[in-house]
Amino acid sequence: MQATSTATAPGIGAYLTRHIREYGLLFALIAIMAFFQVVTGGTLLRPVNITNLFLQNSYIIIMALGMLLVIVGGNIDLSVGSVMGFIGALAAVMIVNWQLPVGVAILLCLMTGMAIGAVQGYFVAYWRIPSFIVTLAGMLVFRGLSLWLLAGQSIGPFPRSFQALSTGFIPDLFALDRPNGLALAVGVAAVLLILWLGLRARARNARYGIEDEPWGLFLLRNAIVAAALLFVTWKLAWFRGLPNVLLSMVVLTVIYVFITERTTLGRRIYAVGGNAKAAKLSGIRTERLTFLTFVNMGLLAALAGLVFAARLNTATPKAGFAVELDVIAAVFIGGASMAGGSGRIVGAVVGAFIMGVMNNGMSILGIGIDYQQVIKGLVLLAAVVFDVYNKNKEV
Repeated sequence: MQATSTATAPGIGAYLTRHIREYGLLFALIAIMAFFQVVTGGTLLRPVNITNLFLQNSYIIIMALGMLLVIVGGNIDLSVGSVMGFIGALAAVMIVNWQLPVGVAILLCLMTGMAIGAVQGYFVAYWRIPSFIVTLAGMLVFRGLSLWLLAGQSIGPFPRSFQALSTGFIPDLFALDRPNGLALAVGVAAVLLILWLGLRARARNARYGIEDEPWGLFLLRNAIVAAALLFVTWKLAWFRGLPNVLLSMVVLTVIYVFITERTTLGRRIYAVGGNAKAAKLSGIRTERLTFLTFVNMGLLAALAGLVFAARLNTATPKAGFAVELDVIAAVFIGGASMAGGSGRIVGAVVGAFIMGVMNNGMSILGIGIDYQQVIKGLVLLAAVVFDVYNKNKEV
């Protein structure tokens, strides 16, 4: 028995060393939530505040999914906050001033976001203008267009059907009221699905001789994730159930995880970010992939703009101001490399939640916005330093 334990321990240590970024991110989120739960006197994890965490950070998470692909491809998009504000303003003009049907306005806004991404992607991919310059120009252009479109004033309120994008809740199919039966069922189903997928992946890795995480870490990680999911869904079940925007975030996250980890398109985007010249020589159409990542970013920025406007129930000239910084910070905190070619969707989502929990916790404590910006900046710097340190160790 002693010999088996001695043989297993180095394997666990070696695996943790090679994957310290992923495990460190998970434990960092837990530690930050535990810290703010204690210092806020239990306010952070109250049902109403957990719901607010999802509502307040939904647009950040949505844009972080697209930003990850842009950064993995070796670029950056500084215009997402301005595009988000512009699309919210456009939706307000269409729905409130022009009285267009909500569905039509949403479709037109999403198409406009894709068109914006396409224009910026065209200059980056085919004219080879640095993405920093193109999107910096876009940030200024769409900030100005938002002010022009709203004439410097706020426009609202929106119809309830539009507000449901952010503030609505999924009806309880089990009609239990409290606790919400659907929320509880979704929590249990999610835990079972994650466990099944994990066991299936382990079986596939064993079949092909691929190294997998030790059983102890597998069980610990899944136990933590399962406990967190059940805790969150239990809390939501005692408030108003599952927010509509939570369903949107989960569906989008699953789609982008599948694209990045299971498709040829996703692997090629990573290849372009890792070494664009080698990718082009191997037959990958690098320009088209770069173009598509910006089109996708424009689409998600537009969706985030609609969600943000629906939550505020009004479009304001200052909407989206400096939001791009939180989005980019979430992606880097989530483990994406500044040089491109590495990063995971789940990491970006966790990074966004870390930023969200910090924002929410510091606001509950009454910490001023000046100190909040300083703390977030230091956290971002620490994440990047940690990433560079690990890469230097590997070399």
